[in-house]
Amino acid sequence: MKLSIIIPTYNEQNTIKQLIDNVQSVEYPVTYEIIIIDDASIDRTFEQEFLTVQKNIISGVNIRIFKNRVNRGKGFSIRKGIKRAKGDIIIVQDADLEYNPCEIPKLIEPIISGESEVVYGSRFLNKTYPDGMSVVCLVANKILTCLTNILFRINITDMETCYKAMSVDVVKSLRLRANRFTFEPEITALFAKRKIKIKEIPITYQARTAKDGKKIKAKDFIFAVMMLLWQRIIK
Repeated sequence: MKLSIIIPTYNEQNTIKQLIDNVQSVEYPVTYEIIIIDDASIDRTFEQEFLTVQKNIISGVNIRIFKNRVNRGKGFSIRKGIKRAKGDIIIVQDADLEYNPCEIPKLIEPIISGESEVVYGSRFLNKTYPDGMSVVCLVANKILTCLTNILFRINITDMETCYKAMSVDVVKSLRLRANRFTFEPEITALFAKRKIKIKEIPITYQARTAKDGKKIKAKDFIFAVMMLLWQRIIK
């Protein structure tokens, strides 16, 4: 069994090297590959990624990098990574340091054991207020998750989490179209409509601010609501 870790990046020159090092420092229960999708970064992110990939190729680590010609969005980059994944399990890892790769083994374990096909890492399962998260982001997350539960009759605590571990057969069977941050509500809605149960496992989280480079904006909340409503309306 093999794990594909998809890392979408955009202007992450301050964290990308450490993030890749962190991902590689984890002892996974299966073999793994790293797929980096650079979304046309305009800083030194791609340069650092390229140097890291070259170094790891020499040492035999399975790491690949792709670069979008123009900025297309996180959802587009994830979908591109999914198409190129060669693993049996896929998980998305943000390029910043909000999520700790040490959590990945426990997230993929239920899939390895056959207990579940989809596992979400929840920032709220055992903690009401994740470290560093602003009140605005907290409220937005709660509203979107609540709306998801109501519209699709499921019961999860963190729809917007980055950590989504999925069986490759399941995720590649979905018709994903989202290009932006709407990837999160879209894929969750599709899982719900397919009656695929989402197992949640608590994770740690260290939020960063817009000053630190966080890119999600207020308009993305509106787009997420629209995506959820659209997925509820269509078959």
